[in-house]
Amino acid sequence: MRVPYETMLGEFERVLTKYGFSPDRAHDAAEIFAQNSLAGVFSHGLNRFPVVVDYLRKGGIDPSAEAECTASMGAIERWDGHRGFGPLNAKRAMDRAIELAKQFGIGMVALGNNNHWMRGGTYGWQAADAGCIGICWSNTMPNMPAWGAKERCIGNNPPIMAVPRSNGEHIMIDCALSQFSYGKLETTRLAGKQLPVVGGYDEDGNLTTDPGAIEKSWRMLPIGYWKGSGLSILLDMIATVLTNANSVSKIGTFGDEIGLSQVMIAIDPSRFQDASVTDSIVDAIATDVKSAKPVHEGGEVRCPGEGEHRARRDHLANGIPVAEEKWNEVLAM
Repeated sequence: MRVPYETMLGEFERVLTKYGFSPDRAHDAAEIFAQNSLAGVFSHGLNRFPVVVDYLRKGGIDPSAEAECTASMGAIERWDGHRGFGPLNAKRAMDRAIELAKQFGIGMVALGNNNHWMRGGTYGWQAADAGCIGICWSNTMPNMPAWGAKERCIGNNPPIMAVPRSNGEHIMIDCALSQFSYGKLETTRLAGKQLPVVGGYDEDGNLTTDPGAIEKSWRMLPIGYWKGSGLSILLDMIATVLTNANSVSKIGTFGDEIGLSQVMIAIDPSRFQDASVTDSIVDAIATDVKSAKPVHEGGEVRCPGEGEHRARRDHLANGIPVAEEKWNEVLAM
């Protein structure tokens, strides 16, 4: 089943208005969810939307709260999200980081006490659309064991990096520090599929490709094993130091995944060179990578972000594929 982009956007907007968003904020928030599905990231678009509505029902998200700057020093600022709607706060923080980058060459906003930002790639893409290199990350609730541990005590804190291209086909990586995000586990389970490689442990401690078994055990594998575990710990430390807000451990005491710490960094390469020079550098590296011989006959070597460009073109032309149970859940709200 496929749904036109404008139809999906309208339904999200309708529901968010019902749950206390002003018309303008409902549109902006709905657009973030719809754009995520348009890009093929269903785990943080349609599939995550009912979870956010549940938080709104329970009062975990204040639809009217807006992030504000609490400290400023040149190109660096600290903001408090007041546990408002995470994606809108994160977008506003990255907007400010971009403004600072246009002024100083680099800008950073440390956003504490915010709620889930949905898809981190939204803000990397936002920076790249403004001609900036974007670097950002968020911590999470404890949802992954540290390397060598049984119980979950670290987050799969996703880092995002984006490099701009003048034609809009930016290069971007957005990845959880677990082998698969929980959103990807859900998407794969709903599709009745197995993971392409082992993603974690089942409740008996066996490595498995069964997404449902990993969801039950909460024992995901960190990427690179001990390396991903170490990166997770350091990203949590840096975000918590810069925001003086909530660490993964503290977030774990809240019951829900709220009050997160996030960092937005924008760098303006035009302070060094014309955009055409940046384009030539990025294009040369991308061409070299893609010229590598594929392992499998008829295969393809891609740069991160290319799949998203293709998904957008397909979904705009033919509609966005949806999990019917999730779409029907939204229609019934």
